Amino acid sequence: MKTLEDLKKLREKLQADAQIRHADGIRIIVGMGTCGIAAGAREVMTAVLDEVAKRELKNVTVHQTGCIGMCEKEVLVDIARPGEPRVTYGKVKPADVPKLVSEHVVNGRVVEELVVGKIEA
Repeated sequence: MKTLEDLKKLREKLQADAQIRHADGIRIIVGMGTCGIAAGAREVMTAVLDEVAKRELKNVTVHQTGCIGMCEKEVLVDIARPGEPRVTYGKVKPADVPKLVSEHVVNGRVVEELVVGKIEA
């Protein structure tokens, strides 16, 4: 950072990231237990935050959680749309994130090939 303008840009980015983590509506939850992190959860979380920000999705909240309990299926990502079953996706890679966001988060279509479970709303 060399100028006041650089500082302002950083502040705006951090405020936008904070908004992504605290909005109401659709929730995306990334399993960040030890097993998830070892399987690449940090990279998946970064991909989710980047994709939500890129699409400027204001009704999406991104959270992290600890161990979900299906270590062999890590990285686990849950997507919960209001009034719909909460869907758990397994073996998620950063390359899967754009499809999950466009299909499930934006269009409401579950990506069946990655589903490992559903919980009724």
